[in-house]
Amino acid sequence: MLLSMTGFGESRRQDDQLQVTAEIRSVNNRHLKISVRCPDAALGIENEVERIVRAGVNRGTVNVNIRVARLNGNGSCHVNRERLQAYWSELDRAAVELKLPRPNDVGWLLDLPGVIHESNEPLVDSAHWPLVEAAVRDSLAQLDAFRQREGQAMHDEMANLCRDMQTRVNIVAERAPKVVVEYRNKLKQRITELVKEAEVVVGDSDLIREVSLFADRCDVTEELVRLRSHVEQFIKLLDATPSSGRQLEFLCQEIVRELNTIGSKANDVAIAHAIVEGKADVEKIREIVQNVE
Repeated sequence: MLLSMTGFGESRRQDDQLQVTAEIRSVNNRHLKISVRCPDAALGIENEVERIVRAGVNRGTVNVNIRVARLNGNGSCHVNRERLQAYWSELDRAAVELKLPRPNDVGWLLDLPGVIHESNEPLVDSAHWPLVEAAVRDSLAQLDAFRQREGQAMHDEMANLCRDMQTRVNIVAERAPKVVVEYRNKLKQRITELVKEAEVVVGDSDLIREVSLFADRCDVTEELVRLRSHVEQFIKLLDATPSSGRQLEFLCQEIVRELNTIGSKANDVAIAHAIVEGKADVEKIREIVQNVE
């Protein structure tokens, strides 16, 4: 099944003490990169969260955001004594330098930034881990469903483009033999006109040799065989499990290579047009493949 690297999932779980919210976002990347953000009170769970996500995602940039809130509202607070002492020392020093009365009350210093720290974030320990794990797994399941829907849309689009490309290949295969025949007829006509009034004889062997050389230069049989094989393999990989984004990228490169070779050998306007349209199809496919896991 084709999977998109772009997705979103969010889940919320709670018990009688905590509410845990897990949010997962993913975007495309050639490799797997996971970033986990947790509140300070839950930093110890980062590795476990990453382990779960890594088991469900193979490629892309994945950002995980974990939020934890206490339901009973019993928060805690403490005084940052170092910060309070720093404020007091600076105030006392300024009073001495300005020849002012030295301060004798610290109460109003408690309102300054960083002196009082309030927290409603509970410490997430091993007892609370099952709650966090359930939220992460639910969010990951939503992310996977999102990526499957996106992947199906990409699958259908690329399948249509592959069918269009097969049509271009058939046009080239049908047209290629006629190019040699037309070249032979034009060459024979041109030679006949040139030697019409001259006492020159051009044998059939000379004509056959020249046409054979042209046919050899324009032969695209091997390229067409490889091109058809690449496109058929690409279509099969669209339904492969697991999703094969890297293999699809490689096949796109090989398809472009064969199209370029056929285009360089083609001495025909119809074939050249078919190649240009085929390369346009591949370019559209490559843009889509960039977002396939």
